[in-house]
Amino acid sequence: MYSETVMDHFANPRNVGEIDHPDGVGEVGNPVCGDIMKIFLQIENDRIVDAKFKTFGCGAAIASSSMATELIKGKTLEEAWAVSNKAVAEALEGLPPIKMHCSVLAEEGIHKAINDYREKHGLEPWVETGHHHGEEPASEPNTQVPGSDTKKSEMNRGPIKGYETRSVSYQE
Repeated sequence: MYSETVMDHFANPRNVGEIDHPDGVGEVGNPVCGDIMKIFLQIENDRIVDAKFKTFGCGAAIASSSMATELIKGKTLEEAWAVSNKAVAEALEGLPPIKMHCSVLAEEGIHKAINDYREKHGLEPWVETGHHHGEEPASEPNTQVPGSDTKKSEMNRGPIKGYETRSVSYQE
């Protein structure tokens, strides 16, 4: 059912934990399945020099978090923003369709952590322009919503409905 890569990242997750004084933190959750993911970033000169995670969830959620942090380390913020849920799933050599939401959480966690960093530095947050659950993302790191007169700063960036923060994490 799961690839060897998924099983390896579940059994031996990379980058588990928190970063002391992170530059950006992204916390996301799926109220349907109960998975919660928190991604921490250390950023220098607009490049991610370290990434860690804490995830409460199934094996696919832990593997997705682990792979996502591996994929974004060393990348610029724009390169990391472009890491899609599909890229995470492909790097894991596939996820079952019912578990693709785990890779979506990883993408969303990266986006929230980058935007947390941007907002802390007085920059406009980048906004996802719509996708999810297995589709290719349509998000771009700029200030104008493509094909619209709406600035991204004018769009709703409210919290995830039905999501409640919990202080639990995966332990090695």
